Amino acid sequence: MIRDRSRLESLLATLRAFVRDECIPLEARIDRDDAIPEVLVERMRALGLFGHSIPTDYGGAGLTTEELALVNIEVSRAAPVFRARFGGNTGIGSEALIADGTDAQRRAWLPRLASGEAVGCFALTEPQAGSDATALRTRAVPAPDARGRPGWRIDGVKRYITNAPIADLFTVFARTDDAARGANGITAFLVPRGTPGLETGPPYRKLGQHGSPVGEVHLRGCWVPEDAVLGARPGLGFRSAMKTLNKQRINLAALCVGPAIRLLDEALAHARTREQFGQPIGEFQLVQAMLADSATEVAAARALVLETARRRDDGEDVTVDVSMSKLFASETCGRVADRAVQVLGGAGYLEDHPIVRLYRDVRLFRLYEGTSQIHQISIAKHLLRGDA
Repeated sequence: MIRDRSRLESLLATLRAFVRDECIPLEARIDRDDAIPEVLVERMRALGLFGHSIPTDYGGAGLTTEELALVNIEVSRAAPVFRARFGGNTGIGSEALIADGTDAQRRAWLPRLASGEAVGCFALTEPQAGSDATALRTRAVPAPDARGRPGWRIDGVKRYITNAPIADLFTVFARTDDAARGANGITAFLVPRGTPGLETGPPYRKLGQHGSPVGEVHLRGCWVPEDAVLGARPGLGFRSAMKTLNKQRINLAALCVGPAIRLLDEALAHARTREQFGQPIGEFQLVQAMLADSATEVAAARALVLETARRRDDGEDVTVDVSMSKLFASETCGRVADRAVQVLGGAGYLEDHPIVRLYRDVRLFRLYEGTSQIHQISIAKHLLRGDA
């Protein structure tokens, strides 16, 4: 749903210029230094990038799902690290709070997340709980503090948490009822950095997406008050997580389309200028086939993502469509990246070319927010039940 097309087009034009003029020229430096310059983060704050999906009542832009998808396609034409820096606040780091937080919790955190003053992260995955997110070993038990105030003590470890090393607010998921099975008995807690017992590890060294800090969250006797429970409703945390992921996977699918467009553009530029046998390699039919297949799949992924976003805005149940979008867009991006390297030949294997960095960066898309195999299983289950 696009509410004001003129306003949206102006926003997209601003983002397009920001990506072209300020982000892309810094890609090689950020990949080398594994850090985004703070001056660029300040520009992100000034442009309002941290608050795109946060409601206007809390200082955000309140974009619809379709508008946010179009924004994500635009900003992800630069290296994914840029969007990862503010993306937690416009997606997975704020969505549970938007969907299920109390008014007091929203007022306390959403304006700070929207402005970029605070950074949010989503602490769900654990060493033994990834694709099977219900297998949480992190535990929270009722426990008063030294002054007798009621609250909870949390113990556990979270792994592969984007922005954990720099986050100010952690949405932590912990089992609070051992008698309940599966998704039942899991509670979400809002835990600020600085809470005694919460520590974060150093950023991982990763294959790609250098400059996007990812790490572990350690909770050792971490005490939080009763009002830290998301929505003041214990036991409903897994439902909040699924709501968050259902929307975030649309965002991620859109984030797969932008790099695929960029990769195709880079491959086309090379095919027009690189000559072999006295002519541009773009004149060879087998090269043309790779370019044509890539363009077709990118167009199909973009259409699927935007249609799913529109249907979500219309209030439809898009659970299966979201899985299809994330599966198809991430796999498409991987195929386009591989073909782009192939079109470049030897140049596509040298570290100084953008395609090489993007090739490493986009490999993650098929792993997080549900692996491709998990989405295949989910889609098939819905099909076999007849509800898709």
